[in-house]
Amino acid sequence: MSQETKKAMSVFERYLTLWVGLCIGIGILLGKIAPGLAGFLDGMAISVNGAPVVSIPIAICLFFMMYPIMVKIDFAEVVKAGKSAKPVGLTLVINWAIKPFTMFAIAYLFLGVLFRGFIGAEATDLVKMPFGLDLGLGETYGSGVVVLVDGIKMLQVPLWRSYFAGCILLGIAPCTAMVLVWGFLAKGNDGHTLVMVAINSLAMLVLYGVLGGFLLGVGRLPVPWQALLLSIGIYVALPLVAGYFSRRWIIGHKGEAWFKEKFLHVLTPVTISALLLTLVLLFSFKGEVIVSNPMTIVWIAVPLFIQTCLIFVIGYVAAKLMKLPYRDAAPSAMIGASNHFEVAIATATMLFGLSSGAALATVVGVLIEVPLMLMLVRICLRTQGWFVSR
Repeated sequence: MSQETKKAMSVFERYLTLWVGLCIGIGILLGKIAPGLAGFLDGMAISVNGAPVVSIPIAICLFFMMYPIMVKIDFAEVVKAGKSAKPVGLTLVINWAIKPFTMFAIAYLFLGVLFRGFIGAEATDLVKMPFGLDLGLGETYGSGVVVLVDGIKMLQVPLWRSYFAGCILLGIAPCTAMVLVWGFLAKGNDGHTLVMVAINSLAMLVLYGVLGGFLLGVGRLPVPWQALLLSIGIYVALPLVAGYFSRRWIIGHKGEAWFKEKFLHVLTPVTISALLLTLVLLFSFKGEVIVSNPMTIVWIAVPLFIQTCLIFVIGYVAAKLMKLPYRDAAPSAMIGASNHFEVAIATATMLFGLSSGAALATVVGVLIEVPLMLMLVRICLRTQGWFVSR
């Protein structure tokens, strides 16, 4: 790894795949040694009509995953978008008109057809009863059947569809965090990247719920609009508002230099630390699934890998055809290819539960993100000569 790469990435970011791997091991071990601990923590929840809706420990972890990302965003940069309409338009089309649907198609092909027999055609998963619904035992909802587990109504769904749902949630979450690192490493236009981070954060407030509700419904795991609205409110809007106002207050009282050099430096490991703690809890639930079928990670990773590479190629080739300069082409392709896995994990946990296959699928996205994106960065650097320079 080059010195420039090491300088741009913190120790947490540089070895994220290693930390995730360690969390898998710790979580599985924890599930063996103290099987009731993760269940107890997840049971500390806000309930509606007797059903747990928001796990308090997980909500706290996920807030601290999101807040450090949101507080970095300067939304004043959005006004500069008009100066780079072509790359901004390209990125928006890829993120919201192409990427969600290619993810749906690729994940369905592999998880629902090619790998279905390996996953287990008859294997099932237990997910949360959708918020706002009160169905009787034995009733069907989408592809699920209402069952009673430890006195709580849950939906029993095909396991592959649960993994499929997690892939959908990843596919509709454009990256607004690590993409700043990828753009820097690829020697892209930092200003364009910042503008797109701000625009995508705002777009997610509306489009993430709309596209998520539509695609999950088509995938026969429908989620009521109330549940999606609550998820977006807790995991996107709340940290976004907190980040916006705290940024203004801190800069107003301490100055922008102190904010960037001191405050953000302290926050750097917070997001990934909260993410890793969440992963330990998640794998303490899913340890048995992985131990009994270790290839589960591979079945999920394959469509995610193909999707990431496909979207990168689409964005990069389209930028070439539009005659964009390399400094705009590289981040445009990177933003579409990478995923906002923090939001995806948060939403999967909120909608389907920490122990669900959907939550596990979003974590696989974390596992492959860093090495895959570094590979794409190297491709960009080696192909700079394909683009016009200006």
